[in-house]
Amino acid sequence: MHKKIQEELARYLDELHLSTIRRQYTRLIDEARVESLNHEQFLFNLARLECDSRRDKRVERYLKESRLPLEKTMTGFDLKRLPFKVTQQVKTLVEGEFVGRKENLLIFGNPGSGKTHLACGIGQELIRQDKRVYFSTCALLLQDLLTAKKELKLKRLLKTFSRYDVIIIDDIGYVQQEQKRNGGVVYLAGRTI
Repeated sequence: MHKKIQEELARYLDELHLSTIRRQYTRLIDEARVESLNHEQFLFNLARLECDSRRDKRVERYLKESRLPLEKTMTGFDLKRLPFKVTQQVKTLVEGEFVGRKENLLIFGNPGSGKTHLACGIGQELIRQDKRVYFSTCALLLQDLLTAKKELKLKRLLKTFSRYDVIIIDDIGYVQQEQKRNGGVVYLAGRTI
C-alpha cells in the first residue's frame, strides 16, 4: 500500500476511534490475499475484529467497576453440592432473564455455604452478557449512602446506582443483626436514611 494512503488511512481510523482495525488491518490484508477473500468477507473480518475487541474491553471495564471478587466465578463454584432443583435454578439465573423482568433475587443459606460465591459467579456471567453489575456488602453500601447524604450527594449516588442492571448486596443479615443491637433503623427503599 502506498505510504501516503497508509498515513491517511491511519489518521481516518484514529478519528473514527477504530484502534483495533488500525493495529490489525495490514495483517488482515495479507490474510485476505492469501485466502482470496472478497471485499465483503474482508470487511466482515475487520468489523468482527473491532467489535470483538470492544466487547472484550467493555467486559474488562464492567468487571473492574463491578467491585466483584474476581476469584469467585461460576467455574470455581461446585454446583454438585447443591440439590438438583437448585442447580437447575442456578443455570436459569445465569441466563439472566430475571434481569430483563426486573426481578429480585435473594439467596439464603447458612454462613459459609457459598452464597457470596454463587452471587458473584452469577454477576460475572451477567457482565459477560453485557449487563452492568455492582457488588457491595450491605454495611459498606449503607456507609456510602449515609456519607453521600451527609455530603448532600445522595441524589447523585442514587443516579449512579440506577445505571446498573444488577446490584448485588451481600451480608444483609449481618447488618440486620447490628441494627437490632444498636436499635437503629435504615430505610433504603423509602430513601429515609
